[in-house]
Amino acid sequence: MVQRTLTWMALAGAVVLAMPGLAMAERPKANDGMVVDSKGMTLYTYSDDTPGNSACNDKCAQNWPPVLASASDTGTENGDWSIITRKDGKKQWALMDSPLYTYIGDKKKGDMTGDGKGEGKWAMATMDGAD
Repeated sequence: MVQRTLTWMALAGAVVLAMPGLAMAERPKANDGMVVDSKGMTLYTYSDDTPGNSACNDKCAQNWPPVLASASDTGTENGDWSIITRKDGKKQWALMDSPLYTYIGDKKKGDMTGDGKGEGKWAMATMDGAD
């Protein structure tokens, strides 16, 4: 019985570690005008996205991981924060209908190395005009 319980605990732990997107279920927030995730990492928008839709999939999403929401998240009532459904069916946080991403090149809280990348198509997300 103990061995079976330990096996299930190990399996549950492995599943949690294998699903990093589920760890980012908290709504992003403002920090001195910029938008960050729950770990304080800078978030970005992509100019090739259209309102409510992500154009960053597959290889792009490996370098620019989408800020995923949990299945139970619904956005907020004021309309600034919303959740879109990605091509792969996952839920992603958006600010004023612009999907949000982290950048693989940012290694620590406060890094902003993705700003201006891709011939200026990637920009640091800010709270300009948002509540």
